[in-house]
Amino acid sequence: MKIRMLTAATSALFLGLAALPPALRADEEEKPYKVENGHVDKETFNGYRRYGNSCLQCHGPDGAGSSYAPNLTESLKHLTQEQFNETVINGRQNVTQSQQNVMPSFGNVEDVAMYINDIYGYLKARSDGALGRGRPQRMDN
Repeated sequence: MKIRMLTAATSALFLGLAALPPALRADEEEKPYKVENGHVDKETFNGYRRYGNSCLQCHGPDGAGSSYAPNLTESLKHLTQEQFNETVINGRQNVTQSQQNVMPSFGNVEDVAMYINDIYGYLKARSDGALGRGRPQRMDN
């Protein structure tokens, strides 16, 4: 009797595990944006708008950089979302003998802090090449 119960429990466990979806591979990892036929989801579109309100002045149109702030589409090829969030919320100072780069803290700016995931999603779509320059079109949803 104990063996049958153990076998039944083991079979149920095995079948349950077999029904789980396979782990995502790195190239299939879920993206923080959705772009289909040049149209973006509402979060990515909101990220574009928030970027334009709070980041464009220093980082230039489309996150492409300026003479005094880096190209974020290149930076996000190497930064994780956690590193991006840390820099945006807390700011950064990079002072050397030849230059002084300062990223102010946006942790107290509600339009940035509350929508940081949307901003990251927009910039990551640009960085990944999934979204071109200019104002994106929203999906019909």
